[in-house]
Amino acid sequence: MTFSSRRRRGRRGFTLIEVLLVLTILVIIGSFAVTNYMGVQNQAKISQAKIQIRAFKTPLLLYRQAMNEFPPTEMGLQALLNTMTDSTGRIAGNSWIDSLPLDPWGVQYMYQFPGTRGRGDMPDIWSNGPDQTPNTEDDIGNWQD
Repeated sequence: MTFSSRRRRGRRGFTLIEVLLVLTILVIIGSFAVTNYMGVQNQAKISQAKIQIRAFKTPLLLYRQAMNEFPPTEMGLQALLNTMTDSTGRIAGNSWIDSLPLDPWGVQYMYQFPGTRGRGDMPDIWSNGPDQTPNTEDDIGNWQD
């Protein structure tokens, strides 16, 4: 038996070092993928919150047209779900929306009228954002449009 045939017979699989090297490379690539995915997912939630907040504008304007003012802070966005009567007892409008969506983090949107951060006479509508802490940098509101 020659040296080359013994060498071929002894080298049939991968060494432990080669397998560990490939696994290490796969883990590094996987960590980059997960990191990028988390950033994209967070941006998607922020975009979703902005879109939902903008969607409240039309029902609120319809409410104001029927009731001559926006819902007070105490009623909040919940007022958009109720049938309202005007000062004469006449039905001014049925519910302006079918349901109130939660923000992407599963919490109700905040509402304040009269608004203090918005423009004009529009109410403030906001989400406390990813950290769910009020009055922080990541709050998402209709005053940011």
